[in-house]
Amino acid sequence: MSASASIRDPAYLRARAMETLFERLEKLCEGAIAIDRGGHVVYVNEKYLAALGLEHTSEAIGRPIEEVIPNSLMRKVAETGEPILLDIMELGGEQLVVTRMPIEDENGTVIGAIGFVLYDHLESLKPLLARVTQLESDLRLARRQLSNARAARFTFADFVGNTPGMAQVKELASRAARQSVTVLLTGETGTGKEMLAQAIHNASSRAEKPFVSVNVAAIPETLIESEFFGTAPGAYTGADRRGREGKFRIADGGTLFLDEIGEMPLQLQAKLLRVLQEREIEPLGSDKISKVDVRVIAATNVDLRKRVSDGAFRPDLYYRLNVLSIELPPLRHCLDDLPDICARLLDDISGSGDYVKAKITPSALAALARYDWPGNVRELRNILERALILSDSGRLTGEDVARILPVDTEVRLAPPARPAGAVVPYAEAEAEFEKHTIEQALAASNGQITEAARMLRISRATFYKKLAKFGLATGPAAV
Repeated sequence: MSASASIRDPAYLRARAMETLFERLEKLCEGAIAIDRGGHVVYVNEKYLAALGLEHTSEAIGRPIEEVIPNSLMRKVAETGEPILLDIMELGGEQLVVTRMPIEDENGTVIGAIGFVLYDHLESLKPLLARVTQLESDLRLARRQLSNARAARFTFADFVGNTPGMAQVKELASRAARQSVTVLLTGETGTGKEMLAQAIHNASSRAEKPFVSVNVAAIPETLIESEFFGTAPGAYTGADRRGREGKFRIADGGTLFLDEIGEMPLQLQAKLLRVLQEREIEPLGSDKISKVDVRVIAATNVDLRKRVSDGAFRPDLYYRLNVLSIELPPLRHCLDDLPDICARLLDDISGSGDYVKAKITPSALAALARYDWPGNVRELRNILERALILSDSGRLTGEDVARILPVDTEVRLAPPARPAGAVVPYAEAEAEFEKHTIEQALAASNGQITEAARMLRISRATFYKKLAKFGLATGPAAV
């Protein structure tokens, strides 16, 4: 074949192009190595020897690639025929930028793989890597802004408390976050069930997807089915001609939080059970079924087992929801956590309004510990915010709290003087001794509740109750 004819031959041009590409890459790169289909080294260039800790190419030829480069992905490329165009590989404590490509014969059959070290230092790639990192950050921010109305803002850091009950809640919630199982949150009103649901969502693999919250009791029974499953165009008189997406479709890929699940009508319970089992929905007025990927977290402040026995809740749905049950303790059982909870609530209140930086004194904490808290943390936040509004200094004392709480928190008056030589009743003497001991501990700890309780070897909750019992107002130190 003449020179001019060979230039026009596509096969010749392709072969020369590949040879030229290989020659250029070998000159420009920091190292090159090739293997056969069986993963044995068939070629390594001189540049690569030092990085591999070798002196001669013969030391590598014929050896399995993993013996020369530990954890190499070259064998994977030779076996699958799929290239790995850009990767960072660690070798001898250095980070190398590499590319790996399959080698094919004239019939297109993969017969091996070749890898090139493009850079042996990442310094030259820092501007590119920084740009990629910035683009990824911008993308995450844009996604969050687009779904801001459906974003969960609370994390486990917001769910404060270290008492045994709270610790168990956090442990179970952390386990729930690692899975996509259905979760049932139980507990009195105001214990933070939606906050915990958001924390589970944000700690899960669904964090970038929507978090949709629905209060079942707040939706009229006539609209509840369309709210959950959506409507087809013109499904009924007055319906949107474009149709409407339901909450399950909006939450697709993310989490659907169903608050007050115990109030769901029986008819809808059957459809919800089907969605949980089949992972598919059928909009109202439609005959088309579509798949959804939604993690359901349900919450209730009623006894669902009793509602099941009363016939108001389907037992099969109860068992389907109760895959992992987490019971949130009431605030009155977590009084040791009162200082941390109050501190977090005050930070949140101060950040959401035009308040001075708020502080709470031990006397205020002692007054709060006397109350039974039927409304739990939600009621506590309300009390603290009202106290801040009425306070001129932002430093909440026992008197500030006593004016708001529906209990008597005023400092008790000293007992009347006794005649000389009168015998003190045992109970009264015991109370005086106990009060004196509490006062001594406060003085020794400079008013620090935690330290005073530690000295007396009692819990902080017990110490607060003693303060309230004896009407002791401590100094200005905040806990």
